[in-house]
Amino acid sequence: MNQLLLSVIFAISLCTIIGGCWVVTVPYKVVKGTVKCTYYVVKGAYEFTAGTTKLVYKIGEFTFKVVKAPIEWAFMKDEIDSIDGLPPKEAVRQGRVKTAPYTVKGRRYYPMSVEEARTYEETGIASWYGYETVRMNSGRMTANGEIFDPRQLTAAHKYLPLPTHVKVTNLENKRSIIVRVNDRGPFPSDYNASSGSRIIDVSAGAAKKLGFYRQGLARVKVETIELHERSG
Repeated sequence: MNQLLLSVIFAISLCTIIGGCWVVTVPYKVVKGTVKCTYYVVKGAYEFTAGTTKLVYKIGEFTFKVVKAPIEWAFMKDEIDSIDGLPPKEAVRQGRVKTAPYTVKGRRYYPMSVEEARTYEETGIASWYGYETVRMNSGRMTANGEIFDPRQLTAAHKYLPLPTHVKVTNLENKRSIIVRVNDRGPFPSDYNASSGSRIIDVSAGAAKKLGFYRQGLARVKVETIELHERSG
C-alpha cells in the first residue's frame, strides 16, 4: 500500500464531520522520538460556540457526543463551592470555568493554564464515577456545564483546563483510550481522605474500555494530546 493511500486512510479515520463542514483531509502525524501525536479536527469542533448546544466529533477511532446541560440541573460534583469567586452555576452561565480557580470544602484549587497543559503527563491511580446517574430521575451536569453521560468517554481532573483531551493508558493491561476532561475531581471523600490523591476520575464507559470497571481502581498514565484545528 503506497504512502498516499495510507495518508488518506489515516485522514478519513481522524477527521470530523460537523453540520455543513467538509471533511478535513490531513494525515495523522507522529513526531519521531516523542510520545506525542497530533490529531486534526474541524476548527472549533470540540468546544461550544455561541448558539450551539450539541457537538459530535471524532478523534481517531473515538467518537465524542457532547450536549449542554440545562442550567437548573445539579452538578455531578456537588461539593464545588465556587468557581472564579462566583456561585458555580453563575460561573458556567458566564463561561468562566476553563482555567478558573475553584473552591471545594474550603480548599482552593488552581488549574493549570492551557500552555502548561500541553506538556502535562502524570502516572498515578485512576478511579471511575457516575454510573449512579443512570437511575436518577433527572440528569446531572459536569463542572463546565455539559450533560454527564456515564457511557461517554469523559473524565474529571482537578487541574486540567476544561475541556482538555488526554490519552489514558492502563499500565496493568496496556489498554489506551482518549477521553474528554470536562469535570473536576476526584476530591478527598469524607469517608476516604486518600481518594483525593487519585489523579483522574473516568466515566464508567471509559473504565470499561480501559478494563478496570470491576476492580474500581487502576494505575494509569495520563498525557495530553495535541489537537490541531483546520477549518473547512
